[in-house]
Parts: sequence; C-alpha cells; structure tokens
Amino acid sequence: MFLCNTSTFAHRTFLLTGFPGLEAFHHWVSIPIHLICMVSILGNSIILFLIHTDPALHEPMYIFLFMLAASDLGLCASTFPTMVRLLWLGAGELPFDFCVAQMFFIHAFTFVESGVLLAMAFDLIIAIWNPLHYATSLTHSVMVKVGAAILVRAVLLNLPGPILLQRLLFPQISILSHCYCLHCDLVALACSNTWVNSLVGLVSILLSLGLDSSLIMLSYALILQTVLGTASPGERLKALNTCVSHLCIVLIFYLPKLGLSVLHRVEKHSYPALAVLMANLHFVVPPFMNPIVYCIKSKQICQGLLKRFQQKRVDVS
Repeated sequence: MFLCNTSTFAHRTFLLTGFPGLEAFHHWVSIPIHLICMVSILGNSIILFLIHTDPALHEPMYIFLFMLAASDLGLCASTFPTMVRLLWLGAGELPFDFCVAQMFFIHAFTFVESGVLLAMAFDLIIAIWNPLHYATSLTHSVMVKVGAAILVRAVLLNLPGPILLQRLLFPQISILSHCYCLHCDLVALACSNTWVNSLVGLVSILLSLGLDSSLIMLSYALILQTVLGTASPGERLKALNTCVSHLCIVLIFYLPKLGLSVLHRVEKHSYPALAVLMANLHFVVPPFMNPIVYCIKSKQICQGLLKRFQQKRVDVS
C-alpha cells in the first residue's frame, strides 16, 4: 500500500493494472488483444483510404464516417500501446507526464467520436425529413465547420483536466485500475483536495457524452415519428434501414460505458477482473466493430472495396 505521506512532486510513477488474478495468463490474453489491435487499425485505415480515394463516397454520410474512422484510429493509438506493453512485456510503469498525456488523448478522441455520432444522427434527420434539400444543406464547407467544432469542443473540454492535475499531490508510486490512464482513476489516487478536479470531470462528461447521448435519443424519437407518419410501408422500411448501421454503432459505443458505470457502482470489488475486462471492451470494441458494421451494412463501401480488389487483381495480372 503506497501512502500519501510519501507524496512528492518529482518522479511520480503510475503502475498499470492488467487482469487481477490472471497475471500468469497475460501472454495468452495479449494474443486476442493483438489481433483486435491489428483488425481495428487495418479496418479503419481501409475505411479512410476508400472514402479519400473514391469520389462517389464524398457525401456527408461518408465524410462523417471518415471522421469516425479517424477518431477510432486516434483511440487505438492512445490505448493499445500501453495495453500491449503491459500484457506482453509486463512493463506497467508510466511516468506522470506520459500518463496525463495519454489521459488527455483518450478522453479527447472519445469525445470526438461521441460528437461525430451526434452529427451522424442529425445527418439522418435531414436525410429523412428533407431529402430534396439534403445536398444543399450539408455542403463541404458545413462539414468542415462541423468537424472543426467537434474537435475544438473535445480539446476545450479536456484541457482543464491535465492542467488541474499538475497541482495535486500523488504518492511516489500509484497503482491504477486499468491498462491505461483515465481522469477519474488519477483523481481517485490523489492525496490533495480533488473536488475541483471531480467537478470539472463531471461537467466535461455531461457536456459531451451526456449531452450527445440525450440529443441522439431525441433525434431517433423525431426520426421514428417522421417514419411512422409515412404512408407507404416500403418507404418506412427503407427509411429505417438507413438508420440501422448508425444505431448499431451508437449501441456499441454507449452500452459498454453504461455497463462499466453500473459495474463500478455495484460489483467492482467483488469481480475486479470483470471490471477490468469491461473497461477494456469499453475502448477496444468500438474501433474494432465500426468498420465491420459499415462494411456489412453499406453497399457503397462494399462496392468500393470490391472495386479496389478488382483493380489490384487486374494490375497483378
């Protein structure tokens, strides 16, 4: 147990936690983590390449998908190195500055992804409400402004966290709860008064994930109301089918967060390995599943992928 009376501003070190009780099997656990890492990076890179190189995919929905894939890659780059380093090499020590930097990028890319999902929900509303003016409503300049606003919001909401952490006292060695650094984890380990840090963290969550999830639910209520008012059953099915991919991504993004929140309040100490597993799934699953969902559900993405394979085959022959 590392006590607060050993706190110091210099040489603060944080120890990452793998899977409690499964330390002997970390090498085996690292194998599926490695595979998920590679599939996530490859899948999102393919999405970025296809949308960038295919003019037919330069539409609002796919530009938002491009932003989503970029944020997923950012999340992969922020979380996977320390996870693989801990599970494969057993190297769990992180200096304070590195830990705070990782925390900033993890939360920033999470907020970006949440903002993109909200923008995609509004894109669906416009497409269903007013399809005739869809192209004129979401021009490229509007898309750039939306993307910039999402990025700026993520940065501004996360900047106070690292700055305020600098003033806190920590034990010389602190044990984290996960394979990476999170704001709530660092604040819980501090020996100083942390009410300002906790308040700032809560406000940033409410203004990002809380606000976004509420507006996404509202947008789907409006979409459902509009679709049910459509006379033709065929048109209803077509309209709802356009929402399936986005709804799957929303559930994949928010449900692990909800499950982790419930687990932390109910059975975290009874099942520590389950809590860590849920925490890892909470960051690993969305980058892994997003490309798969859109490749399966989007006909244009599938066609673009097949076109690239056919061109490659022709070039080889």
